Amino acid sequence: MIIQTGMRTDIPAFYPDWLMNRIQEGYVLVRNPYNPVQVTKYSLSKEVVDLIAFCTKNPEPMLIHMDTLKQYGQYWFVTITPYGKEIEPNVPDKKIVMDSFRRLSDIVGIDSIGWRYDPIMVDATHTVEWHISEFEKMAATLSGYTRTCVISFIDIYKKVERNFPEAMEVSHNDKITIGKAFIEIASRYGMTIKPCAEGNELATYGADCSGCMTVDTFEKALHNRLEIPKGKVNQRNGACVCVLGVDIGAYDTCGHLCKYCYANADKALVRANMKKHNPESPFLIGESMPGDVIHEAIQKSWIDRQLRFDYFY
Repeated sequence: MIIQTGMRTDIPAFYPDWLMNRIQEGYVLVRNPYNPVQVTKYSLSKEVVDLIAFCTKNPEPMLIHMDTLKQYGQYWFVTITPYGKEIEPNVPDKKIVMDSFRRLSDIVGIDSIGWRYDPIMVDATHTVEWHISEFEKMAATLSGYTRTCVISFIDIYKKVERNFPEAMEVSHNDKITIGKAFIEIASRYGMTIKPCAEGNELATYGADCSGCMTVDTFEKALHNRLEIPKGKVNQRNGACVCVLGVDIGAYDTCGHLCKYCYANADKALVRANMKKHNPESPFLIGESMPGDVIHEAIQKSWIDRQLRFDYFY
């Protein structure tokens, strides 16, 4: 099965030692974000975990641990956007992140890494023309190290509306203009654009609108077929078909503090939670509490072990 580390926080950037300790001990405890006393225990044994999926803005702290991770299949999405500290206060310099991306790609292989350029927002500073120019510079730097670039446009969730009130939805015309330009640029640099939950409109211009964390994505990373259990592929109004791995992260714990973040409620809560982090704890944040009800997850490998002769890359 698939362990997801990055939908709620950025574990590679802020909690790499904790993850290594969890792998060494062979399990992790995860609180239900909507009912914290409900705790699930997940095995991290390579016998049942086929792949660990990472979403990060800074893979550098994890690079020293790649020997430990090589026992698992891996897929990495590294988000690199050209915004400055006024939008992404604690994200490292993007030239450093792109260098880390290239070194990571050399380790895991081109089928196991993708670039995310999202969210895309448009305003007086971050114009359509600015995005197109900056995207081409980044695409040139990352060319040969990934075949995939996932894009999406900013969604004004309640948390985003509260923390980033000046943010605006991107107009339909701007989405088309940016999408078409990105598709053309990406193609020149050996990449395919994959819109994330943006519908199929850009498929007309050459985008792959089949999804980003799909069965096909993970099968190519593993070079194996997967037998995905029923209900483990998202069907969010037809907009997303990503595989639903289990996320071992926690909301309100990402120290990047990006203004557009949907996973952080406010800065003070994030800072308070990060102070509760103990790298030796089975929980990402804090310890066991009175009243915790621990449920042990039923897990098994999803890899199809049947020998086939029609599966080549």
